[in-house]
Amino acid sequence: MNPKTEALKARTKRFALDILAFVDNFPERRSSARMGLRWTDAATSVAANDRAACRSHSDREFAAKIGEVLEEADESLLWLELADGRELGPRDEKATVARRSRSVDGNLSRVDDYSARPSLNSKL
Repeated sequence: MNPKTEALKARTKRFALDILAFVDNFPERRSSARMGLRWTDAATSVAANDRAACRSHSDREFAAKIGEVLEEADESLLWLELADGRELGPRDEKATVARRSRSVDGNLSRVDDYSARPSLNSKL
């Protein structure tokens, strides 16, 4: 597999693990629990759909999966903003989570990271 693709898979997995650890520090309130569950759903979907895109069998399937990845990454940024607005999670970890969230979102927007898909590259 392409090294860029493998590096992106590793980053999206690390991103999901970081979010899981971060929300474990939320206070035990209904709204915080709900936010934590939704955020972890979005973050783990980023990693899962990224992996699925790498295994896609057609350009159409690839594009659909990447669309899902981008949508879930954007939702993850929303949950980060909401958590920040509610002052949830450890302050020292918040900057790291924010940096990784924006990094994953920015990296996913670049199709050249998926250069392992030759049929897609020939159309770019």
